[in-house]
Amino acid sequence: MLLKILYTILWQIAPPFIRRYLNKRAQRQPAYAAHWDERFGKPFADPVQQPIWIHAVSLGETRAARPLVESLRRRFPDSPLLLTQMTPTGRAAAEALFPEAQCRYLPYDRADWVRQFLQEHRPRFGVLMETEIWPNLMAGCSAEGVPLFLANARLSESSQRGYLKARSLIAPAMQTLAGCFAQTEADAGRLKSIGAANVQVCSNTKYDIVPDKDMHTLAAGFRRLIGQRQVVVCASTRFYKGEDEAEILLKAWQDYHGDALLVIVPRHPERFQTACDTARSLGFKVQRRSSGGHIAADTQVWIGDSMGELAAYYLSADIAFVGGSLVDSGCQNIIEAVACGLPTLFGPSTYNFAQACAEAQAVGAAKQVPDAQTWLAQTRRWLEHENERRQTAANAQQWIAGRQGGSEQTAAEIAKIIVK
Repeated sequence: MLLKILYTILWQIAPPFIRRYLNKRAQRQPAYAAHWDERFGKPFADPVQQPIWIHAVSLGETRAARPLVESLRRRFPDSPLLLTQMTPTGRAAAEALFPEAQCRYLPYDRADWVRQFLQEHRPRFGVLMETEIWPNLMAGCSAEGVPLFLANARLSESSQRGYLKARSLIAPAMQTLAGCFAQTEADAGRLKSIGAANVQVCSNTKYDIVPDKDMHTLAAGFRRLIGQRQVVVCASTRFYKGEDEAEILLKAWQDYHGDALLVIVPRHPERFQTACDTARSLGFKVQRRSSGGHIAADTQVWIGDSMGELAAYYLSADIAFVGGSLVDSGCQNIIEAVACGLPTLFGPSTYNFAQACAEAQAVGAAKQVPDAQTWLAQTRRWLEHENERRQTAANAQQWIAGRQGGSEQTAAEIAKIIVK
């Protein structure tokens, strides 16, 4: 009870501090200055009624939601679609991927703002992607009679420890879930430990993501710009706790003296210019995706300063490195790279995709490297040995095919509960 009271008080005093935070973010990423009112409880203009509501906090969760949304739409074809996010990149992805949907920010977890949101839209049911745990939102859905599901759910050991310290607040919220669909058995066990109800394992919907025709067309365009050179893409590089992963990789690449093109795609748009400046300061000849035009034969580094095109970068490459893994931020989505049939490397920090990384390495679909110098050595090896690359790519495609189906299973379980 004490934690609940403190949580309520926190949301009464938090808004000025959140606005200050958003102002700071907007200085680096201006999109954070848009649509503020949606975050702070202002009534939404023309809210869609009785929709299928999907909350995908940011870019990765929004992409992961796509195959699940398609499966749900086949089962509920007459229901409109509402997509909510917490970040501008997630919102932009939702608007691009789901043009038929109403897209907006989810209000912060203050009880009156949550109540207004639910009464405005009156969702038929809601799906929170991955591990979005908001006690007032969950309690509000229960009070308003909105079935709420946690899909593609995962919980790391460190997050579990944090939630267990606040179990008296978290467990009652988790017990309101109509269904909790975990990625792995380990995730299911940890979710149960913090109070989740109706838990079952339905795999990871990210295995079901298939690059669409537009991404293949864009990738072919990239290859025309690049020419016949081999391509190494370092995707979703992170700046984390003072460490710049792009810089780490670029410094290692100084020891490479071949003809391959290195493509750096930072995870966040505010790092685009920094990656470009860093590469130039290290002596590389650099071009940017946003500059357009053919890539010169002597260009060594191409900065992928665009959003929503990651699959095209992968499809145009020969080898991938997945960022967030040389710095300790738990690794970005290796499944996306492997699903594009790429020999894939990742670093030592993998807690966000621990099982996927372990399985991919075990079946020869990807390799873990301890540091940037080992990344460079393995990259060189794959560049020089086409047969190894092809075998790794074949292993990757077989592994992905064996893991698909989570979206259909999750949608079928939701439909059983809603249509009964």
